[in-house]
Amino acid sequence: MIPYIRRAAGLCLVLLVALLVNAARVMVFESGSLDENPANRRVAITRWGEPRGEIVVDGRPVTGSRDSGQQLRYERTYKQGPLYAPVTGYASQTYGTTLVEHAEDSILAGTDPMLAPLPFWNDVGRGPLPGGDVVTTIRASMQEAAYRGLGGKRGAVAAIEPSSGRILALVSSPSYDPALLSGTGPAVKGDWARLNSSPNQPMLNRAIRQTYPPGSTFKIVTAAAALDAGVVTDVGRPTDTPDPFVLPGTRQVLPNAATGCGDASLAYAIQWSCNTVMAGLGVEVGLSGMVDAVERFGFNDTGLSIPSWVAKSNFDREMSDDQLALSSIGQFDTTATPLQMALVAAAVANNGEIAHPYLVERTTTAGGTTVDVTGRRSYRQAMRPSTATQLQRLMVRAVEEGTGTNAAIPGATVGGKTGTAQHGLGNVGTPYAWFIAWAQAADAAQPAVAVAVVVEDAEARRTEISGGGSAAPIARAVMEEALRLRDAG
Repeated sequence: MIPYIRRAAGLCLVLLVALLVNAARVMVFESGSLDENPANRRVAITRWGEPRGEIVVDGRPVTGSRDSGQQLRYERTYKQGPLYAPVTGYASQTYGTTLVEHAEDSILAGTDPMLAPLPFWNDVGRGPLPGGDVVTTIRASMQEAAYRGLGGKRGAVAAIEPSSGRILALVSSPSYDPALLSGTGPAVKGDWARLNSSPNQPMLNRAIRQTYPPGSTFKIVTAAAALDAGVVTDVGRPTDTPDPFVLPGTRQVLPNAATGCGDASLAYAIQWSCNTVMAGLGVEVGLSGMVDAVERFGFNDTGLSIPSWVAKSNFDREMSDDQLALSSIGQFDTTATPLQMALVAAAVANNGEIAHPYLVERTTTAGGTTVDVTGRRSYRQAMRPSTATQLQRLMVRAVEEGTGTNAAIPGATVGGKTGTAQHGLGNVGTPYAWFIAWAQAADAAQPAVAVAVVVEDAEARRTEISGGGSAAPIARAVMEEALRLRDAG
C-alpha cells in the first residue's frame, strides 16, 4: 500500500511543480502579451480608473478629468480645448493618445517608475500611482495672440525663445476640441469620423506635422550659405546676377516681383526679396554646399522631437542646377514645418546657434515634487556668428524699409523676412503667405522671441509682399506679447 501512496504523492508533486511552472510562465513571460491583448479589459479599466495628471500652461492646468460613472470611469476634459489642442493632443478611451498626452503618457497615467516614492514600488503595489503633471513652456497670452491672429484660417504659428529653445506658442488652425474624443460610444465615433473627413483637417497639427514650400523665407538660409561659403564677401556689393535670369540648362525665365533686382546686392535682395539674386547665389554655392548649409539648420532631420515627433523638413540631396536654383528660393521640392522656419529665425537671432526646441519644462508628481527637468542643449550651429550678425542687419532693414514693414514694433528691434510660396500644378493654387521674424527689446541683451507664421488661404496678390500683408501682422502680435511678458518679468 505504501508504494502506491508514494507514487500518488510523487505524481501530485509533479503536477504541483507543473502548475507552478505554468503560472510562472504566464506571469513572467506572457504577461506583456496578455496585457496588450485587446480582449483584456482589465488594463483599460485600471488605466482609466483614476484621474490623469494635468498638463499645465502658465501655472494653470488646461486639462482635467470627469467621473463618467462608467466602467472606464474617468474621461479626459480640456479647458479651451481648440486653443491648446496642438500642444496637448487628445487622450481618448477609444483612439489612444497624441502629442504631449502621448509623449508624457506614463507620467500623466501614473505608471512611470520615477513617480514612485521607493524603488520597485509599482511592482509591489501592483497599481498606478496618482498621475503626475506636465508643465509646458507655452505662454498663454502668446498662444492666444497667435490663435486670434489666424482667426480660423488654415495656417500655423510657432514661436520660440532663441537663447533657450523653449517653445512659447504652438498654434494650428482650424482646430478642434479634444474632449469630443475622450470617451467611448457612438457619439465619439461620429465625431472621429467627422473630424477625419473634414476638408479643413482640424486634427492636423500644421505647426509641427505639416510641411509647406517656405518660399522667400528660405532666402535667409541661402544667404547664410553664401556668406559662410565666401560666395558673398560684401553684402552691399552687386552680385552680377542678371534680370531676367534664365534657369541653368533651360529656357525658363525666373521672374521677380520686385524691381531693381538686376545685379542687385545681397542686402537689396533680402530687403525686397529678389528671386534672381538668391537663385543665382544658390547655384554658385553648389549642391553640396547648399545641402551642408541647410542641414546645419535642421533640414532633412528625421529624428527631431519636442517631445512629440516633428515632421522632416526637406531639401533634396540630388538635383540639377535649375532645380537647385528653385530650391534656393524655397520652391521645387523644398518644404518646411513652421517650427523649422522659426528655428531659422532663431538661428539668426542667437548668433548662429540653434538651441534644441522643447515644449515640456518639467514633470512633477501629483504633489508637486519635480520628477524631471528639461535642460537647455544645443541643436545645431547653423552659421558663423559673423554671418548671423550680418543677417540680423539685413532682416532689420527688411522690416524697417522693405517688404516686412507690417511687423515693425515701436521701441523694439525687429528683423523679418516675408515669403509667398507658390504651389499646385502650374503654380495655380492660392499662395501660402509666410513671415519669419525675431524681436528684441531696446534694453535687452538678446532677442526675446523668434516666430514663424504661415497662412494657407491668404487672400493676397501673388507677390512677395503677400507674406507681409497676411502673415506679418500675426507675427507682430505674437512678438508684442513676448516683449510685454519680458517687461512684466
